[in-house]
Amino acid sequence: MEFYLESDAKIKDITERLKACRYGDVISCTDSGLFEVAKAILVREKLPGLTIQLLDKSEYVQRSVTSHKRRDSSQSDRFNDRQEAVLRALEKVLAHCEKEGIRLIGFSDDLVAVPAHLDDGSGLSAEAVDLDTSGVYRGAEFRNN
Repeated sequence: MEFYLESDAKIKDITERLKACRYGDVISCTDSGLFEVAKAILVREKLPGLTIQLLDKSEYVQRSVTSHKRRDSSQSDRFNDRQEAVLRALEKVLAHCEKEGIRLIGFSDDLVAVPAHLDDGSGLSAEAVDLDTSGVYRGAEFRNN
């Protein structure tokens, strides 16, 4: 179903309206402040499957947000959305390493960082720093014993 939130709606009324909605319902409004309030309530109350829309005067959707339950990573062979965000952040960090002249080298089962200008390809620089990978890095020589 579709519901419209009046511009003078109170937070309590919006909360009650959203809690009464069913999966797939669409809630619309024309006030951007009200849209932000409804979006915050949607997140706070963890109400899955609802869509909140900000409409212009012609009833064209300017902004829209739909809540979803987080995918369970055990149900899929793919990364979930949080894991994908972490991987994108890691890629950004690696790009910063390149920009700042840092090389990351897999050395046995450890990961070390070396200033790029000191890397002769052996990974044996006295300036190499062993990185704490929190157990997520496994070198090529890793074996289960």
